[in-house]
Amino acid sequence: MGGAVVDEGPTGVKAPDGGWGWAVLFGCFVITGFSYAFPKAVSVFFKELMHEFGIGYSDTAWISSILLAMLYGTGPLCSVCVNRFGCRPVMLVGGLFASLGMVAASFCRSIIEVYLTTGVITGLGLALNFQPSLIMLNRYFSKRRPMANGLAAAGSPVFLCALSPLGQLLQDHYGWRGGFLILGGLLLNCCVCAALMRPLVASQPGGGPGPQRSSRRLLDLSVFRDRGFVLYAVATSIMVLGLFVPPVFVVSYAKDMKVPDTKAAFLLTILGFIDIFARPAAGFLTGLKKVRPYSVYLFSFAMFFNGFTDLTGSTASDYGGLVVFCIFFGISYGMVGALQFEVLMAIVGTSKFSSAIGLVLLLEAVAVLIGPPSGGKLLDATHVYKYVFILAGAEVLTSSLVLLLGNCFCIRKRPGEPRPEAAAEEEKLHRPPADSGVDSREVEHFLKAEPERNGEVVHTPETSV
Repeated sequence: MGGAVVDEGPTGVKAPDGGWGWAVLFGCFVITGFSYAFPKAVSVFFKELMHEFGIGYSDTAWISSILLAMLYGTGPLCSVCVNRFGCRPVMLVGGLFASLGMVAASFCRSIIEVYLTTGVITGLGLALNFQPSLIMLNRYFSKRRPMANGLAAAGSPVFLCALSPLGQLLQDHYGWRGGFLILGGLLLNCCVCAALMRPLVASQPGGGPGPQRSSRRLLDLSVFRDRGFVLYAVATSIMVLGLFVPPVFVVSYAKDMKVPDTKAAFLLTILGFIDIFARPAAGFLTGLKKVRPYSVYLFSFAMFFNGFTDLTGSTASDYGGLVVFCIFFGISYGMVGALQFEVLMAIVGTSKFSSAIGLVLLLEAVAVLIGPPSGGKLLDATHVYKYVFILAGAEVLTSSLVLLLGNCFCIRKRPGEPRPEAAAEEEKLHRPPADSGVDSREVEHFLKAEPERNGEVVHTPETSV
């Protein structure tokens, strides 16, 4: 299982952009599906849990909130584990934790026990799978990375389409306890995905394995010196305050309109079905040469679109209105899901991504922990779903404006980005004069002074993000 060098990725390995990377992409697809769809799919059990334990909306909303908070808040812990032990062993342990939590939840006798098992243990297991899978995807894809991110992100809606009706079916036939037990068995598939995460190994020109890199810090805090990273972290933290609220409450919203339970759960299937096509489409669009440099602005537009959809969805008065809301929410939510980690990868680069994603998820965890319960508290106080959707929309709209205005006025030019004039001067300096002679002793001295670069990548302004 090795040390940090195992997971850091050999310097001389070029991203394959295919090959075994497609197997890694499939594993990331499944892990993303479980990680993001599970907290939403569990909401179909909320009515049963309310009757079982005699609790309110805000109490049940804590289940999804704790799940997401563990997925986000344990980011630095995941970064340290990945940098110390590698992606594959961390994901294997995470798969066992995720399954164990749901199995244990089926025997719970109080809502507090459900919080600890479904929320904490299963949430930790999903976190130990989700972050390493993204790190591996980032290593296996470079030129095709936006497309790979879009396809992997499509796992969330695909699994949402499957898990939401499956959860309702399991609840009808086996009750919420039997449903939790069966879902715990399904989560063991995370261990299968972990086995697909084969680490890249550097090779010397002779065919043998290259030298291992020296260990790096387990958690790199230098990313906070990057203004682009700080702005991204602030904007996404505001965004997640409201991003996950509508999917958590839309089923209960429909049931409050006297819509049958199965028909209400079908709303999440509609949302997920639209999301399936929105995420890969956004990934392919971002991968275009003329669009990729402006991915941050496209991400800002996606957040604005999502917030505006929440505001218009608050006016829904019947089942048809909720169907229209789920269609447009699926489009905007898919764009956000496909772009959020692609933009982070573009900001910090491959070498710092494992630490950056952990720190970003930690900052977002507080907002995730506040979002759904605050919506539940507002609903308990007013008994009007309209206000919950308005609050969520306002928060997401604010985040889009923070990111857009910050990029326009605070980050006109990245600090390390060379000016065109400087790049031209550098090119002139490296270009040998046409009519000047070169002494052979100077050449020999120069070659001896050059460090050996076999199996290493030379970083230039063009290869740095």
